[in-house]
Amino acid sequence: MTAPFAPALLGWKQSGKNKLGWPLVPNLADVDNAESIRIGAGMLDYLDVVRDMVSDVPKDPGGPLEQEVCDHLAAQLPKLRPERGWVVARGAIITQFDQYAHLNKVAELVRANPELRISVGMDYLIKPDVTVALGNVVTASGLPPLHAAISCKWTIRSDRVQNIRHECLQMIRHRRGRQPHLVTVTAEPLPSRLASIARGTGEVDAVYHVAFDALNASVSENANPEQQDAWREVVGQRRLLSYELLAETLGSW
Repeated sequence: MTAPFAPALLGWKQSGKNKLGWPLVPNLADVDNAESIRIGAGMLDYLDVVRDMVSDVPKDPGGPLEQEVCDHLAAQLPKLRPERGWVVARGAIITQFDQYAHLNKVAELVRANPELRISVGMDYLIKPDVTVALGNVVTASGLPPLHAAISCKWTIRSDRVQNIRHECLQMIRHRRGRQPHLVTVTAEPLPSRLASIARGTGEVDAVYHVAFDALNASVSENANPEQQDAWREVVGQRRLLSYELLAETLGSW
């Protein structure tokens, strides 16, 4: 189970310095972490990506990942439930959706009052990487309800985990109405880092991996016991899922 766009994003890149001293490393691996490199390499082998040559992939896959997720869901969701009038976009601010329309008035007051800006802040004006809205649902505000907010992170680092959690908490706290599906899409190869975002108290509903089967195979063959334990945990708890399930989940929910 691999996202249809994953092969165009995953590959080998040159590396001047890394923990294993390899001339080429997986473009999803942390060069300062040997386990990350080994597991990432196993993933590329599973996907039949040719070794010993630089792959024709984006230099910075983060933006392309967002666009691919956006384009894929925009194409797939109407096939599953055409009557819902799906609206899929990148970088839309949450005040464009029914549950968060009231924040426009809050933002106006905060902008007009410097004291409120200090005490209240503006960090509730979230712009998720990809948003999925229901265009055919009638609401009191006249705006479509936000059905899902998707954070796309090529890899996972501690600062990205905190950013994801913060944005999700803001959307949970400030909503008026049904909570959207709050998820993360990633290509991160290290199970312990996946666990750092998949674990928690419900800020993130689930993490979807774009190369789930490849990672599963590589963890089994290349990971140390600690990483294997982390993998079993997040998969067993269904906090980490294959990307191919995302459209079906959104379509049936």
